[in-house]
Amino acid sequence: MKRSLAAVSAIVVATLALAGCSSGGETAANADDATIYIGSLYEPQNLSNTQGGGQGVTEAFNGNVYEGLYKLTDDGEVEPLLAASSEVSDDGLTYTITLRDDVTFHSGKALTSADVKASVDAVTAEDSQSARKSSFAVISDIATPDDTTVVFTLSERSISFLYNLSYIWIVNSEAGDLTQTEDGTGPYTLDEWRQGSTLTLTRWDDYSGTPATNGEVVFTYFTDATAENNALLTGEIDIITSVQSPDSLTQFTDNDEFVVSEGTSTTKELLAFNDRVAPFDNAQVRKAVYSAIDTEQLLTAIWGDYGTLIGSMVPPTDPWYEDLTNVNPYDPDLAREELAEAGYADGFTFTLDTPSYDPHPAVAEFVQSELAEIGITVEINTISADEWYTKVFKDQDFEATLQEHVNDRDVVWYGNPDFYWGYDNADVQQWVADAEQATTIDEQTELLTQVNEQIAEDAASVWLYLYPQIVVASSDVTGYPVNGLNSQFYAYDIVKS
Repeated sequence: MKRSLAAVSAIVVATLALAGCSSGGETAANADDATIYIGSLYEPQNLSNTQGGGQGVTEAFNGNVYEGLYKLTDDGEVEPLLAASSEVSDDGLTYTITLRDDVTFHSGKALTSADVKASVDAVTAEDSQSARKSSFAVISDIATPDDTTVVFTLSERSISFLYNLSYIWIVNSEAGDLTQTEDGTGPYTLDEWRQGSTLTLTRWDDYSGTPATNGEVVFTYFTDATAENNALLTGEIDIITSVQSPDSLTQFTDNDEFVVSEGTSTTKELLAFNDRVAPFDNAQVRKAVYSAIDTEQLLTAIWGDYGTLIGSMVPPTDPWYEDLTNVNPYDPDLAREELAEAGYADGFTFTLDTPSYDPHPAVAEFVQSELAEIGITVEINTISADEWYTKVFKDQDFEATLQEHVNDRDVVWYGNPDFYWGYDNADVQQWVADAEQATTIDEQTELLTQVNEQIAEDAASVWLYLYPQIVVASSDVTGYPVNGLNSQFYAYDIVKS
């Protein structure tokens, strides 16, 4: 989920104090020592990606402070990072990974196989809040025969195993509470986090890889998109990671001092039903709701000329994408017919639990108005991100909700009937399982395409639109990522001219 799902933690301060912040418009005399000021709406909730740190900690820390055995590039490719090599047994059940021998943590401790095991164990622990936790249920054993070798034994094939490992940050197994501090292997160390204001990362001179091209980066946090835009206009910041106010883009597109980039997004805006409860346990009702909503008008109202319509959970960047926007077309008359066939000719009333942050309130009001046209009454219940996590995601105490899902390749969650939306289709579960055990990419793609088609036919959710990914930066700044892949924002190649 794109937004964080836990309460904001107390202020976290690392060992070093923030030194002499200048404005974003100032450039250091030596470009290699420049400070890059990054504007974001997503402040971390804490510093852990297994304890509810949310999108903010992923954006700031992934690849910058922490690294994985493998890296998911901005183009979605999987590359080795802390792994030097890997071997897979003929039956696909044993992965032997050899670690690089030149890597140390920020604390000075050398990377060992014990750290890898502890990091994976943290993701799969009972109290883990990692969205990828279920992806590693196939691990039956992790052996560490020596300091540089990790042997994963799986209970069944997992064609996505190395891809999934790219989501796990390797942390120091001897470190304490990493919700309050960090000890990674990345090109930056944490300098200071001023809650509600900034998070500063400083280049680590002992980094084993290519050093960062800038001296430090300062993530500056905003609760209002207009204030964030104004900060870029006035030089307080150099770049906005993801624009949330498209109406304001003209002040940047018509100005040579700025560059507007539209990258590839994987973030889906969902009207998610609780498929366990009436009337949403009836696919015909879900289809009626889908066809009653003019998603094209909604996308235009929220994002103007930006964004994309999708008819299922799969974005165009996933290998198993198909254009399924016509499976549940906008057609109020069809919606009324489907409601009548399902036994709800007079409509019904339901509560829509709506996160309080943009754009959800506006989306909720649009959905409420559209469904009223076919006799369905929507009662909007606005809740915080923390309440959403507890009430909807954890306790599954809801009828329907709005949420954005940021990850790529996440159609597989429809194969888990215990996931918060409760979609339960035996065929889909089997196809997802078979796809993960596939021996070829083509076989995996064919099976997940079937999943994609079936969840669209069942209207398992309403996929309202795919977010645009719009990055705006000062024209003297280059080297920043432009694709909104899984919330990551690699800062180490950003330079000022």
